[in-house]
Amino acid sequence: MNEDRKATSQISRLAHRASGTAAANRMVPEETPVAFSFAGTTHAVMMASPADFEDFALGFSLTEGIIAKPEEIEAIEVEDHGAGIDIQIRLKDTANTRFEARRRRLAGPVGCGLCGIESIEEAMRSVDAVGASELTLEAEDVVRSVKLLSKVQPLHTETGAVHAAGFYVPGRGIVMAREDVGRHNALDKLAGALARAGINGSTGAVVVTSRVSVEMVQKTAAIGSAFIIAVSAPTALAIRTAEDAGMTLVALVRGDDFDVFTRPERVVLGVAQHVA
Repeated sequence: MNEDRKATSQISRLAHRASGTAAANRMVPEETPVAFSFAGTTHAVMMASPADFEDFALGFSLTEGIIAKPEEIEAIEVEDHGAGIDIQIRLKDTANTRFEARRRRLAGPVGCGLCGIESIEEAMRSVDAVGASELTLEAEDVVRSVKLLSKVQPLHTETGAVHAAGFYVPGRGIVMAREDVGRHNALDKLAGALARAGINGSTGAVVVTSRVSVEMVQKTAAIGSAFIIAVSAPTALAIRTAEDAGMTLVALVRGDDFDVFTRPERVVLGVAQHVA
């Protein structure tokens, strides 16, 4: 593949401030189409940061349920076509057979009235159960996890325009982190990085810089973590899905303040006081 792709570019812009207006340079993040192709056929195309492609391919395959474990992938080949990146993913026999059956089910015959229903069911697929987890976090862990993630975001420091997903292990801190212009992409890249490093998702918490949508909960459960900690707010569906999965959802982490939306028994808090 082309190794010359950069994650950022320098651009010139007109900066208007209270003190005046002047031309100035600024670093901005790149984004490029990234296609995931299985058995030579494109399955999905994402707009993503041009980095960590193998992590992205493995993580996407895992969190979307295409594979159950990394060993089901035979090979990953990254092809740079100039206009975008095509990641060719070859599945081993059992996984490939399962994927082909899934693809036929979702495609359906032309004009099939059930195709939309099946696609909706796929989007609302059952989430992995993580309720058996015995992991607990202190309130200080929640606050620390977000502070530590902010220190391992070089792209965001440079551009102020990308999301991050990190994995926090009590006593160790952020052991892995990935960044991307898309929040789902950052989480997929984290999932792939954790799998490649052999890190068990049940040992820590997923920490994200974005809001929490249902897809973020589904992907966190696929990683095997019983915790998702977010800087921004969750959606109602994300909360219901986290509750059903047995996941602790912590959000709106701002300084020392945060809200626990599901399974609060896993977070060791101080004396309860009434708050608005």
